[in-house]
Amino acid sequence: MNDAQGHPVDEGLASLAIDPDLLARELEAELVGDPLDEIDIAEFDSDALKISRECDLGLQWLKQGHEERLQGLRVFCEHRDPRALPLLVPLLQEPCPVERMSAVYALGRNPCPRAVKILLKLLRTDSNTYVRKATAWSLGNYPDAPVIKPLIHSLQNDVAAVRLWASGSLAEAGASSVKNTSLVVDQLLISLEIDNEPLVRSNCIWALGRLYDALELLTRDQIEEALLNVLLNDAEPSVRYEARTVLEQIDNPPLEQRLKRLIDQGFLA
Repeated sequence: MNDAQGHPVDEGLASLAIDPDLLARELEAELVGDPLDEIDIAEFDSDALKISRECDLGLQWLKQGHEERLQGLRVFCEHRDPRALPLLVPLLQEPCPVERMSAVYALGRNPCPRAVKILLKLLRTDSNTYVRKATAWSLGNYPDAPVIKPLIHSLQNDVAAVRLWASGSLAEAGASSVKNTSLVVDQLLISLEIDNEPLVRSNCIWALGRLYDALELLTRDQIEEALLNVLLNDAEPSVRYEARTVLEQIDNPPLEQRLKRLIDQGFLA
């Protein structure tokens, strides 16, 4: 997925089912796909030497009306600038879901400790799927904050789009300590087994692969067995492909031999 964590999955986000009634109520035709794609930033220069000027312009926009604020938010979804933080945090509580969502993305790009409490509340209570999805991604950039349990709750209970991003962010947050890694791995293995959305299962596999090298041998063995089971039994080819990709990247001669035997016996192409 090329998500926020660099994994090639989010091409499938557009295909995830979102409640149309919810979108109609919350966005009132403001959203067509991802609203950030609709903001006109043609005047922005891509030259890295001119980023500072773009940020100066973005700061001015954040202090103006709705449309200008959206322009400014787009700037800080692209660039980092600590000057924006005092202007971004209040926008998390805007009544417009497009502004809330865009502010969440900007505060993922520009992490701010003062925003954590509000972000956690949005993940838990915001009625808009796009906002919760953005928050699930953004919290992956706050690995030292208490994000593990809220992200696990989202992975267990929210809609597929949010579960997808929660699994990726758990990989980032789980790497912060041995205790966190254990909690994250346990949930990722459960979701890999029971989640009914192939994209979520695939991202759980990616997250497990990202954490693999930091794990104890016993947990590594557990992950290998889970991925082998997926490789042989998951009904979705894309999920089996993801499992095989991760397994083939593991430097483990006995595992390599098992994969070779499966190929020789005709279980794998």
